[in-house]
Amino acid sequence: MNLRYKLFTAFLGLIIIPLFILGMIMFFVTYNSIEKKYSQQSEYSLKAISYSISNVFKDMNNVTDNGIATSVFHMALNAEDPTKQDLTDAEQLSLNNSQRNFRSLLYNHPSISYAFLYNFNGKGNSEIVSIFNKENFQPLSYDTFKGSELYQEVMKLNGVPKWVAPHEYPELTGTEPVFTQIRLVKELSYFQNIGILVVQIKNWEFESIFRNLKIGDSSQKLSFMLVNDNGMILFDPDGEHDGQNISEYTPKKIQFQQGFQSFRTQFDGERSILSVYHLKDYPWSLVSVTSWGALSHEVTVFARWFVGVILLCLLAAIIFNLFFMNRITGGIAVIVRFMRRVEDGDLTSRVEERGNDEMTLLAKGVNDLMNKINSLFRRVQFEQRRKNQAELRLLQAQIKPHFLFNTLESINVLAVQNEGRKVSEMVYRLASILRISIQEREEITLEEEITHLRNYLDIQKFRFEDLFDYEIEIPHELHSCGILKLTLQPLVENSIQHGFEGIEYKGRLIIKCWERQGNLILRIEDNGIGMGPAQLSKFQYMVNDGGEGNDEAALEGHVKHLERRGLGVRSVADRIRIEYGELYGIFICSSPGEGTVIQCVIPKYMQGEDHYAKGIIS
Repeated sequence: MNLRYKLFTAFLGLIIIPLFILGMIMFFVTYNSIEKKYSQQSEYSLKAISYSISNVFKDMNNVTDNGIATSVFHMALNAEDPTKQDLTDAEQLSLNNSQRNFRSLLYNHPSISYAFLYNFNGKGNSEIVSIFNKENFQPLSYDTFKGSELYQEVMKLNGVPKWVAPHEYPELTGTEPVFTQIRLVKELSYFQNIGILVVQIKNWEFESIFRNLKIGDSSQKLSFMLVNDNGMILFDPDGEHDGQNISEYTPKKIQFQQGFQSFRTQFDGERSILSVYHLKDYPWSLVSVTSWGALSHEVTVFARWFVGVILLCLLAAIIFNLFFMNRITGGIAVIVRFMRRVEDGDLTSRVEERGNDEMTLLAKGVNDLMNKINSLFRRVQFEQRRKNQAELRLLQAQIKPHFLFNTLESINVLAVQNEGRKVSEMVYRLASILRISIQEREEITLEEEITHLRNYLDIQKFRFEDLFDYEIEIPHELHSCGILKLTLQPLVENSIQHGFEGIEYKGRLIIKCWERQGNLILRIEDNGIGMGPAQLSKFQYMVNDGGEGNDEAALEGHVKHLERRGLGVRSVADRIRIEYGELYGIFICSSPGEGTVIQCVIPKYMQGEDHYAKGIIS
C-alpha cells in the first residue's frame, strides 16, 4: 500500500474512528441515562401527585366523618319530608336546623359540587334526601342502586368511604369528570345502618395538582392521566383521552400492579416514555406520558454537532493529506523510485533537491551516498581490471614453460630432419602466439582470437599429427566482435591435454560460435574420454582463493590452484564473470566415454566498445 494511504488510514484508524466510536458510546450512554434519570424524576412527581390526590380524598373523608360524628346526616335522614305542610313548629325548626348545620359543614369545603343521601327507612320520594342539587341530573333510584355491585362493595366497607372515579359508574355519578365518595351512614347510638351518603367533588383541584407538577422544561410534551386497573382512562386534565382505554394508544401491554414502572414505547403514534405509579389504597394508577423527541432533543442536537465536528475533522484530514502529506510521501516516493532505478543498475540517477526541509536533507544525503558508491564502484572496476590482467599474465606464464620447451624441441627435430618449410611454419605460428600473448591489450577481436587458436592447434598438430583433427565453424559477420584474449585457447588446451589422453582412436575438436539473444555462444566439443561427476564437481567457479595480503604469495597460490584445475579453465570462467557479470561464464557438460562440451557465453559487442558504458554489465 502507498505510504500516503497508509498514513491516511492510520489517521482514520487511530484518531477519527476512535473519536467517532467514543462519541457514539457517549451518545448512547447519555441517551440511555436520559431515560433512567427521567424515570426517577417521573417517579418522584407521580408520588407527589399521588400524595396530593390522597390529601384531597382524606380532606373530604374528614368532612364527612365530621358530619357523621355530629349526627348531621342522622338528623337529615330521620326528618320527615320537608314538603309536608302539617309539620309542627318544633319539627320544622329541628329539620331546618339540621339542614342548616349540614349545609354549613359542606359549604366550608368549596370543592363539593353535589351531595345526597339514600334513606334506608324512606318510602317513595323520601328514599333520596337531596343536599346539593345538580341541574339536568336525576339520581339513581335506591332500588336500582341496591342491585349494583357498587352497593354490595359499599356495604362491605361498613362505613369506610368508597371513592368512584369519573366514567366508572356514569349511571350513578353522571357524565361529568368528577370524583364521587360513597359511604355507609350509621346511627351512632346503636350503630344501625340508616343510609348511604353520596358526595361529588369538583375536578378543578385535581387539574391544579396536575398542572403545577409538570416535569422539567415547560416545552416538553408532557401529559398525565388517571387509569384504573382495566386500562380505562378515568381522568385526563387535557380532556383528550377521557373514557378511552389506554391500550388504544400504545402497543405495549401494561400490567397495572403495585409500585412504579417506566419504559419507552409508542403512544398515540409518537415515541414516548410512559411511567406508571399505582396509588395506594385505590384501584387506580397515575400515568405520565412524555415525548421522547422532546426529552432527547438536546442530545440529538449534540449528536448532530458531534457528527459535524467529525466530518470537519475528516475534511481537515483529507486537506492535510493532500497538501502536507503529499510533500512528505511524494518526496519518499521519489526516493523509492530512485532506489529502484539504482537496483536496476542506473548508478547515474540522482534525486532532485528542492526546498530546505528534512526531505531535502534526505535527498542530499542519498545523492552524496550514490556519489561515494560510484567512486567505490569505479575503484572496484579498476581493481578487477588489474586482477584480470594479473590472471592473464598467469596464463601467459603457464603457456611459456613446457609449451615453449616442447614446441622448440619439435622444431629441433624438424631441423635435424632438414624439414625447413615445416620449421619455418612452426616458428611463424609460435611467433604469432607469443605476439598476441605479450600484447598489452586485454580485449581483441574474435577474428584475432581464432587466428591465435589456429596457430596453437596447428603447432599441436605438428607435435601430435595423428592424435586429433579440428574444425572451426564461426560466421564471418561475428569476426569483428570483441572478446577477452586467451579465452578459447585454454579451453581447447584442456580438451587436448585431458580429453585425448590415452585414447586409441583419433580425437576430434569442433569449435563453433553463434549469436543468441544479444549474446555470443562459443562451443568447444570433443570426443575424448569425458569426465565423471566427481571430476565435474571440481569446477567450482568464482570461489574466493584468498583474502587481501601479499600479492606475490596470492599469485603463487593461484598458479598452483590453476594447475590443479587443468590449464586455466577456472581462470577463464572467473575472468568472464568478473568482466561481464554473474549472467555470463562457461558451462561444462560431460560424461565418461562420451566426450566433453564446454560452452562459453559472453555479451555481443564490437571490439573497442565500452560494454560497461553501454549497459551490457549490470
